[in-house]
Amino acid sequence: MILVTGARGNIGREVVAGLVSNGQAVRAAAFDAAAAKRVSAGVETVHFDFADAKTYGPAVDGVERLFLMRPPQITDMENTLNPFVDFAVKAGVRHIVFVSLLGVEGNPRVPHYAAEQHIERAGVPYTFLRPSFFMQNLNTTHRAEIRERDEIYLPVGRARTSFIDTRDIGAVAAKVLCEDGHDGRAYDLTGGESLDYYQVADIFSEVLGRKITYKDPSSVAFLISTVRHGTPLKFALVMQMLYRSTRNGIADVLTEDVSRLLGRSPRTFRQYVIDYAESWRR
Repeated sequence: MILVTGARGNIGREVVAGLVSNGQAVRAAAFDAAAAKRVSAGVETVHFDFADAKTYGPAVDGVERLFLMRPPQITDMENTLNPFVDFAVKAGVRHIVFVSLLGVEGNPRVPHYAAEQHIERAGVPYTFLRPSFFMQNLNTTHRAEIRERDEIYLPVGRARTSFIDTRDIGAVAAKVLCEDGHDGRAYDLTGGESLDYYQVADIFSEVLGRKITYKDPSSVAFLISTVRHGTPLKFALVMQMLYRSTRNGIADVLTEDVSRLLGRSPRTFRQYVIDYAESWRR
């Protein structure tokens, strides 16, 4: 049995689909189990909340492998994700695949770093997936600014980013969960091209048929605007930190891990915008 946390998310649903297609027994965990059942028809679902230890037991009962995804809003590893990892290990989980962050090994201030350290100490085999910036962040977290204001508002300047499609991350995770040989490994997952946000805006403009502009605010202006538009302060601070790292060049890295693991090239940014174009239609 494989437990997939965040089963309703952009990555989780792809992991579930990949595991099912490989004939694996899957339990999809989500805060809203009924909604997860609609996403993953025919798959066992369970209500799960990192902040509620009473949900841990039913989630990990009989589970041998765990796909672990940190909810973006959770920054307190000590009282949420770490206790769940300890519980899962004691319950018999023998392999954890954790979605971390590209460059995390040199960035101890982000929550992913603390999570990796704790998993390493947990005493079970693990695999870390360290993806670059998700393409799908632009049709979720940044959807409104593109759709309503025709702008991309991020404090990264001309720094380049090796965007990756979450569908490719999910495919890699499913493969790692289905086969041996990945224990103790960390894979840096990137797309096949490195783009700055001016180029990103141009691609959006061409595909959507209207002008999308990249605006480069200061880090403080970005934080204020993000909170003003409804993002919780702790989450906004994590976003600010990650974009500061991007501005410093940490996301301008291209690797071959996706191609090597999947036997094909990663999806392009243009294909992503084409596939999700309806997200930004008015």
